Amino acid sequence: MQVPLWLALLAVGYLGCKLFRPPVWLIAILLLGGYLLADSLFAPVIDTAVK
Repeated sequence: MQVPLWLALLAVGYLGCKLFRPPVWLIAILLLGGYLLADSLFAPVIDTAVK
């Protein structure tokens, strides 16, 4: 069985918010930071580190 990455991330994010109850501002900062890092000069470095 193959699950799309977006569906797995959505499920993990939903369960994480339900179980750990982080503040909304922390979720917003993490999402915005990830979005900005993906379009920065550090993106290739992060990509090679993840792979």
